[in-house]
Amino acid sequence: MVNKIVFLFGLLLTQSVCFATTPQLNETQKLATTAKIWGFLKYYHPQVAKGKFNWDEQLLEVIPKVEQVQNKEDLSKIYLDWIDGLGEVPICKKCSKATDQDYFDKNFDLSWLNDKEVFTPELSDKLKFIEQNRFQGNQHYVDSPYKQVGNIALKNEPEYRNLDWSNPNMRLLIAFKYWNVVEYFFPYKYQTDQPWDEVLHSSIPQLKSASTEKEFQDAIQKLVVKIDDAHGGFSTSKGTYYYYPNFKTQFIDGQLVVRGFYNDSIAQKSPIKKGDVILAVDNVPVESIIKNHMDLVWGSNPASKYRNLSYDIIRSLKPTFKNISFQSNGEKKQYDAPLFSIKGILPKETEKWKMLDNNIGYVNMGKLEREDVEEMMESFKDTKAIIFDIRNYPNGTMYHIAYYLVPERRDFFKVTYPDLDYPGRFKWRDGMQCGSFKNKEIYSGKVVLLVNEITQSHAEFTTMALQTADNVVTVGSQTAGADGNVSSLELGGGIKTSISGIGIFYPDGTETQRKGVKVDVEVRPTIQGLKEGKDEVLEKALELVHKDS
Repeated sequence: MVNKIVFLFGLLLTQSVCFATTPQLNETQKLATTAKIWGFLKYYHPQVAKGKFNWDEQLLEVIPKVEQVQNKEDLSKIYLDWIDGLGEVPICKKCSKATDQDYFDKNFDLSWLNDKEVFTPELSDKLKFIEQNRFQGNQHYVDSPYKQVGNIALKNEPEYRNLDWSNPNMRLLIAFKYWNVVEYFFPYKYQTDQPWDEVLHSSIPQLKSASTEKEFQDAIQKLVVKIDDAHGGFSTSKGTYYYYPNFKTQFIDGQLVVRGFYNDSIAQKSPIKKGDVILAVDNVPVESIIKNHMDLVWGSNPASKYRNLSYDIIRSLKPTFKNISFQSNGEKKQYDAPLFSIKGILPKETEKWKMLDNNIGYVNMGKLEREDVEEMMESFKDTKAIIFDIRNYPNGTMYHIAYYLVPERRDFFKVTYPDLDYPGRFKWRDGMQCGSFKNKEIYSGKVVLLVNEITQSHAEFTTMALQTADNVVTVGSQTAGADGNVSSLELGGGIKTSISGIGIFYPDGTETQRKGVKVDVEVRPTIQGLKEGKDEVLEKALELVHKDS
């Protein structure tokens, strides 16, 4: 009897050990692993990276197989059989050669190749072998069309004009394609609030459960938002032209406030004034709109996210009316605001530069063109200061302006860009210089730069260049934090998005992405200031000039 008990106990112990070593994998685990394997092979396997396979079709074929297995041994066998069917991986002598290239490796992490929870040792070894003998040459699916810049462009990707969004595997395909582009070619992946691996796992259930096309598109948009990049816009082919009210809004101290108007003539016919607080849109409180919409708003930091939300909160796909509840001078009011095509109501070009009181020049950088720079600088050469307003999007004038402001060639940025021969790794490169050693008549007055959350991308880059001047101060608030040339991504089915394609840093390595450019004197507009018609950022700039004169 004792022997039987010992035998049964031993049998149960053996079974429990067996079960402990082969735990079941859940569906999200298996699909996330498949996404990683598929993306890794797409850019690393020599035969796949050459374009010898219909790689999208391969994913659609392997997903049903993956869904049927329960443990890592069976899952690894599917992947091993898949890899064995792809052909030879020749030894890459170039891959093992030492290099003096300076790498930026905060994004690079292939440690998942050794994940013992989901991979057998045999599979991990095979994946590591592919990494060590990865594809070298012109990638079939990705390219760097502007070699001197370095950001990527997708190529040879199917358009899927009639995308069957109702097929859950097609939904996963679009998401996996995007996730892997970010995984290997997004220079700021290391900065995302939620680790990119976790984003993959959290997105899969949303994609699987989407029951309408809108839910599918929202799931993709939420995935895009997770890169925390103000360049990461999202659009579909089904109508993205919007109509807006005549008034402009921004968030101040958590309230949606009217900051100005597109057309002053139309504004005179409206009861809404500068500094009024928007309370509700079509009877939906602004607080509820924020709560229900924020996970669909892209941006690098709260400043750029709330900026984008202020654009989105009152708009329509057609010219119609929106019922606006607002507070003006302590009184609650309502107004049916008409929505317009903004291009149709914008007034003629405003002046590009002007002379302010006390011999101070002012330049609207959103209007100034390259051919204007010489005339502008000539008219301001004897001023005590020039204020460059960069709360807009400049027109490529920074090098021309720096010629007059900076007495020598100076570094103002450095770059990281993707290494297409080792996807996931990024190389450092010195940036271009600005300024002039030829111009003997360098401007001697004070230089003031105005910035805020609208200052994005090329505007931030422009600010960095002009900050190399000798007597310069930057005034305003946190900028959008989206620096670096944009890579546009067409994922299929009319779904389009983009990423910051290269990493931009100050020469000392200070990050600009998400943080924004360096601001010396922080000033933010107030509701009271708007009501009084003040530009408080400009007023602070003038105060600084007078103080130093």
